[in-house]
Amino acid sequence: MTEFMLLGFSHGQPFFFVLFLAIYLATLLGNSAILTLVSLDPHLHSPMYFFLSHLSCLDICYSSVTVPKILANALRPQATISYRGCLAQMFFLMGCAGAECALLAVMAYDRYAAICQPLRYTHAMNRGVCVVAAVSCWLWGMLDSAVHTILASRLSFCGAVRLQHIFCDVPPLLSAACSNTRPSQVALHAASVFVGLSPFLLVVVSYLHILATIFRMPMATGRRKAFSTCSAHLLVVALYFMTANLNYNRPSSGYSAAADTLVSALYCIITPMLNPLIYSLRNQEVLRALRKAVWGRGTPGSPGSSA
Repeated sequence: MTEFMLLGFSHGQPFFFVLFLAIYLATLLGNSAILTLVSLDPHLHSPMYFFLSHLSCLDICYSSVTVPKILANALRPQATISYRGCLAQMFFLMGCAGAECALLAVMAYDRYAAICQPLRYTHAMNRGVCVVAAVSCWLWGMLDSAVHTILASRLSFCGAVRLQHIFCDVPPLLSAACSNTRPSQVALHAASVFVGLSPFLLVVVSYLHILATIFRMPMATGRRKAFSTCSAHLLVVALYFMTANLNYNRPSSGYSAAADTLVSALYCIITPMLNPLIYSLRNQEVLRALRKAVWGRGTPGSPGSSA
């Protein structure tokens, strides 16, 4: 086995090349802007924006793992990827997926500590804790990815292997294998529980406590500020976990080729582009930092949100 044929593109399609190129450039621009603003603006030097910068790094990695190869294949008569390239792409894709699940849970805990335990927040989320949490998220994702990649490298394939996809991922590889895929399937289901479901439940528990605290606040302005810092994160969480669940917990009959391509594109191509837009449009401090970076000063009277 030296290469796989990717059937997501049946032939060269310039329209898809232009579309994915625009999405990729928007992803790079949006997430790079978040990284730059968090780095330069002292008002954004807080745990919330520290984790947001790591989320932007993950989104750039997500897109860079898949989109450049998609762009190269979109204009070729036959889209292909080498065997080793396929495993490498799958490793980094799954690594980013696992890291992002953990990071979203950490970001939810950060909001819980800031809103529900404000007096202990500075101690609970000090610089050392934030660095350890961020590094742990990256390592957790890479460890999970290593397990899936090792198991995938032991699969056997017969004849010319065709993947009903536009990039390499675990589900299409398992569908194309002609050897026993049970270990990989078990690992995928286990990851759905420990890497996907567990962080999601932590997010849900954190936000249940946050909502209870918000509704007990006496001032309407305090409630609005608390909601403004949480709504963007909640929207990102809902979008990410919904698309990830559709991608990795498929029905037994599977998706059609078109639906499979759409679900995967939403999961690891469209979502990284939308995240910086969501945070920029829903967060007044990011908007204020953007105005300051563009015009060289803040906009007088612009409202801020607590971090």
